[in-house]
Parts: sequence; C-alpha cells; structure tokens
Amino acid sequence: MKVGVVTFPGSLDDVDARRAVTVAGGEPVPLWHGDHDLRGVDAVVLPGGFSYGDYLRCGAISRFSPVMTEVVAAAGTGLPVLGICNGFQILCESHLLPGALIRNDHQKFVCRDQRLRIENNRTAWTSAYDADAEVTVVLKNGEGSYVADEDTLDRLEGEGRVVARYLDVNPNGSLRDIAGITNERGNVVGLMPHPEHAVEDLTGPGTDGLGFFTSVLRSLVG
Repeated sequence: MKVGVVTFPGSLDDVDARRAVTVAGGEPVPLWHGDHDLRGVDAVVLPGGFSYGDYLRCGAISRFSPVMTEVVAAAGTGLPVLGICNGFQILCESHLLPGALIRNDHQKFVCRDQRLRIENNRTAWTSAYDADAEVTVVLKNGEGSYVADEDTLDRLEGEGRVVARYLDVNPNGSLRDIAGITNERGNVVGLMPHPEHAVEDLTGPGTDGLGFFTSVLRSLVG
C-alpha cells in the first residue's frame, strides 16, 4: 500500500512520517506541495512542521497549495488522510475538519511525552487500537489548542468523533482536552501529538504511535 507524505516549505516531520510508514509495512511516497496529482497513493499524511513559516495563521497558506486541491477532492471520495500537528491545522483551514488550532494557553511552546486515550478506534487511522487504549506519544507545539463553538464541540462528542483526548494534563488549553478528531466518515483524522515519533523503541517513547500507521494499512487491505 502506498502512503503519500506531503512536504510543504517548512515541513520538518515529513521524513519521520515516511519512516513510520515504512516501519508499519507500507510504501511511503513523497509528495510536494506543488504537485497537481497524488501519484496513485492509497492514503495521505500531512506532517508536522511550520509550513510557509506559519505566516498569517498556521496552515492558512498551505490550504491553497495545488496538492491540497487534490487532497480535499480525494478525501471527499474516501481517501484516508491524517494530519499531524501542522497537518491538523491545515485540515481545519481546508474545512476538512471543524474548529481551529490557536496559540497554547500558556503562550509557550511545549515539548513532552504525552499520554492520550484513543476514544474512537473506528477510523481508518485508529482501528489497530483497543477501545479506550491509553498510549504515550510525543507532543510538540506552540499553537496546539483546539477550539470550536459549543455546538460543534457537542456534535463531535455526541457523534463519537473525538479520536484522542489528553490524559493527566492538558498541555495547551485544548477545549475538553481534545487531542484529535475525525470527520463523519472516519477517513480524515487530525491529531496534534506526533505518533510518527513513537514507532521504534530506539528513537521514541516506545511504539505506541505505530498503530496509526498499521491501522490505515489494515483498512486499505480490508
């Protein structure tokens, strides 16, 4: 299975995302922000970083990249798309997911190993986890506070679309401790923490993040 990983100007976790795909058993395909096609990939990852220097708002310029025109269209037909950190911001700016990510409530960049609860294991990106699994992955962001109006938050909760929630501590002020959400169909997931940094014991806090990548490969085969 081919998983495309988009590189924007300012991306810094694209190599790690491609490595995670390889470790999970998939074939990573590099995609460039200026591409006008997705090169036949079966899924797409929008990685973390500071695309276009985070000018205007995080992800606000990236949403207009040629490749995002293709990603939005393909997501509408069911293509699995995972946005990690800056990728989550891009998904919100592209209106593939509701809400927005704003400056951390303490006004500081945070970098830590973060415990999460996987609350929805029915998406293309979380099916390898048990329901309510508790995992530890890396978190690193300066504008990672998820916000939305109360009606949107209630809808996400009521429809089971909160994919992951922070445990022990809310590191950035995200409303209702939300760390990740999904669209109604379950093929598009945005996640603020970085599962790609937790796929090998040698370089991360265990391998708890690997399930995001094995999940999508399993969903593509199934």
